[in-house]
Amino acid sequence: MRGRVACARVPDLVQLGLLGLFLASFLAGSVLPFPSEGVLAALVGQGQSVGLVVGVATAGNVLGAITLYGMGWGIERGLLRGRLQRRLADDSAGLERARKRIEHWGAWGLLLAWVPIVGDAFVLGAGLVRVRFWLFLVLVTLGKCGRYLLVAWTTALAVG
Repeated sequence: MRGRVACARVPDLVQLGLLGLFLASFLAGSVLPFPSEGVLAALVGQGQSVGLVVGVATAGNVLGAITLYGMGWGIERGLLRGRLQRRLADDSAGLERARKRIEHWGAWGLLLAWVPIVGDAFVLGAGLVRVRFWLFLVLVTLGKCGRYLLVAWTTALAVG
């Protein structure tokens, strides 16, 4: 499965329509770097409703972030098992950076959860330090929705 996900291309996901956008956005919101903005822009360019596209992309991306938050929460409580726990434990310096980033910026840093690489550290750190889930959900949703609105709006302007 991993090879298939890594080899997925934006045109393939565009052909799947809103489902492809949801999948791309979910992957982009988790630990995998994925070009969800390209799928979103292509669908807007094809005439899909901006509101619908932004809603689907935001939902997928936030659900992906919830998985990353859950990983941080699970690491802190020793709930993860097997290969994943060992791999994350091997990167104790990375986990400490994620923890420090969220402790420095506070929960407001979650508004930057959409930023590549940096955002993942905020989301993982939020799980590690136990940011209240409702606050996590509100801030991450606002940031990610704002980013998708900007991409959809600029695409709609560009295609006329």
